[in-house]
Amino acid sequence: MMSADTRNPDLELPDPGGPDADRPRQKAVTIGSVCKALVQEFPDISISKIRYLEDQKLLAPRRTQGGYRLYTQTDIQRLRTILRLQRDEFLPLRVIRQELAGGRAEREVTPTPSDRRSVRRAMVTARDPGALYSLEDVVEETGAEPKLVRELVEFGVIKGESRGGVRYFDETEREIVRAVSELARYGVGGRNLRVFRSSADREAQLLQSILAPALRSRNPERRKEAIEALENLASVTSHLKHLLLIRDLRKITN
Repeated sequence: MMSADTRNPDLELPDPGGPDADRPRQKAVTIGSVCKALVQEFPDISISKIRYLEDQKLLAPRRTQGGYRLYTQTDIQRLRTILRLQRDEFLPLRVIRQELAGGRAEREVTPTPSDRRSVRRAMVTARDPGALYSLEDVVEETGAEPKLVRELVEFGVIKGESRGGVRYFDETEREIVRAVSELARYGVGGRNLRVFRSSADREAQLLQSILAPALRSRNPERRKEAIEALENLASVTSHLKHLLLIRDLRKITN
């Protein structure tokens, strides 16, 4: 059993007492409760990710005298906005900070299902050659250690491209680093991720073999249909992997 001296204040309910207890405030919850409330919409949400956003001055929850973080509904709505801007618009944190400072409202970042499909299609089929990030940019925006990024390059998880003797990474590679940095907290390194890379390569080859003729078609309508099919297949394979992983993890815990 965990002793009182080793409790994590971010996972415990705060003492309602204290000098500010009689002040009217919005109902506030702990960081653990915030994760539970948002995990269905954002499966990769974690306490460490929320703390990182706080370190980046994007969130400012109040704290009790005992050090407990307390998030109001306003804080949670702001967090949801940040996460949606990351997920749906692929904005770096520095741009999100500017958007929020400029009064970007939650209602402006709630895409319709068709909008989300368009975003995913753009992610799969298009690439902005100007959206490149140096090692310093990637480290700043993801919180990853420079050593981890270099390790990912060494093991072929990300590649980047060299310009003027400086290696740059695109937005997808930056988000790969963000995900891997979360895994790194559990001791997962670049060499452990080759299995993910190999799996992704095989899936990409499979989808290419299925849709390559249509994607190379000179008929714009047929190409459009192929792109939509590619989007749907990518979504289905991603969901299938998720289900298979859950199945296998359940075997481990039984």
